Amino acid sequence: MKKLQLTSLVALSAVTAMPVMADDYPDRPIEIVVPAPAGGGTDNVARMLNQYLQEELGESLAVLNVAGGGGAIGVNQIARARPDGYTLLSTWNSPITTVPHMQRVQYSYETLTPITSTSQSAYTMCVAPDFPAETGEEFLAELQNNPGQYTYGNDGVGGTMRLAAERIFDATGIEARPIPFGGAGETLQNFLGGHVDIYGGSITPVLPYVEDGKAKCLLVTSADDNEALPQASGLAALGHPELETVLWRMMLAPEGMDEQRVNVIADAVARAVEHPEFQTFLAAQGETLNLVRGEALRARLQQETEAIGETLDKLGLKKN
Repeated sequence: MKKLQLTSLVALSAVTAMPVMADDYPDRPIEIVVPAPAGGGTDNVARMLNQYLQEELGESLAVLNVAGGGGAIGVNQIARARPDGYTLLSTWNSPITTVPHMQRVQYSYETLTPITSTSQSAYTMCVAPDFPAETGEEFLAELQNNPGQYTYGNDGVGGTMRLAAERIFDATGIEARPIPFGGAGETLQNFLGGHVDIYGGSITPVLPYVEDGKAKCLLVTSADDNEALPQASGLAALGHPELETVLWRMMLAPEGMDEQRVNVIADAVARAVEHPEFQTFLAAQGETLNLVRGEALRARLQQETEAIGETLDKLGLKKN
């Protein structure tokens, strides 16, 4: 009888102690895995956000860059980590919604814990100053009226920018010739050099050339317009908000992370992004705040994964 009472007492003590542990979280440094090289957009945003997130959590955050495989190597590492809240992922969407269609990985959007998205940025399509269009509507009309005439630089087979463009072109009956490059920087240089007609890439690299009058950006791949590019039309203005494909960032965790700890991080992120310095930083990158958390975030990942899968199927690029 004494043994039973002792066992019950220990069990009760453990149950009683669990909320205390959750309430004390975090009580040691948290490692943030960024599945991209240091110095890139995802890394820069993660490090800037961490400055304010540390203040909100009262613990230090250490960024670990684990690049390779289009982000898959870093995400695979997260998928194998303990779901205790001390190893988190700060990523952009492509490793979660595109890469699993293209290569074998140890994860999917279903096997990671969604915490919160943080920010997003559209891709943009830009042309030379003498291109015969001044609006997004005129830009699409020019491409429709000249099938196969124009080339557009993009981020290569399976790249999110290429997929964004192909979704728009497929829905609007446009034939344009894709020219793949290693990233936005290489695409931009070839566009400025006159080797492709259209720049397709992220907003930040092209902004100085828009300001100098060397390029005009007429379309962004988000549903909404983007303040950084006032001449560009968002897809809602063009009648196709459902075709939105953007680069967006989020925090995820290994499968099975305690819901209370998930909420601690999500709440802290919501407070951290309100810092004026962080919002100024985002605006300079052409990014906007975008907070979607928990199961709503998982639903967003599912919708995008399925849409990209359909596009890859049409292009004959889907591997898995």
